[in-house]
Amino acid sequence: MQDVYNRARNIRVAAFDVDGVLTDGTLYYTDSGQELKAFNVLDGHGMKMLQESGVALAIISSRSSRSVEERARNLGVELVFQGAADKLAAFNELLRRCRVAAGACAYVGDDVADLPVMRRCGLAVTVPDAPALVRRHAHYVTRARGGGGAVREVCELILHAQGSLEARLAAYLG
Repeated sequence: MQDVYNRARNIRVAAFDVDGVLTDGTLYYTDSGQELKAFNVLDGHGMKMLQESGVALAIISSRSSRSVEERARNLGVELVFQGAADKLAAFNELLRRCRVAAGACAYVGDDVADLPVMRRCGLAVTVPDAPALVRRHAHYVTRARGGGGAVREVCELILHAQGSLEARLAAYLG
């Protein structure tokens, strides 16, 4: 676990997949064909705390969804890459825009399409129900499931490693 904290200490950008990470991976469709996604409010608050600590946030998804645009807007996430068939290309663009090295980025993914980014970033994280191959390439596997607190867990891990979690939480204790 010390290796994970050492990696997390250097993170300046945290990027997240959507389906299976920010959501539980279930896709809901209305009778009219509209896609619906459910996002966890605790995950969102963790992202806001991480962002307020100075870590930039990004979303990289191979799918495109209006609900992801809305969630990103709601959280103040400006670095959104949707329809990214090549997630590594999107990741490289993220590095360019943020002017950081791959080692300063955390990425949370849950499936084989995420492996190219997970193998390049400084802190690769996945969720417990990810395929075994993905779990083997992660530096850290969350206890919580995607859409159920996994993102919050990652945000708090990074904040703790960087020594700012207690200060973030103290603000709520008056």
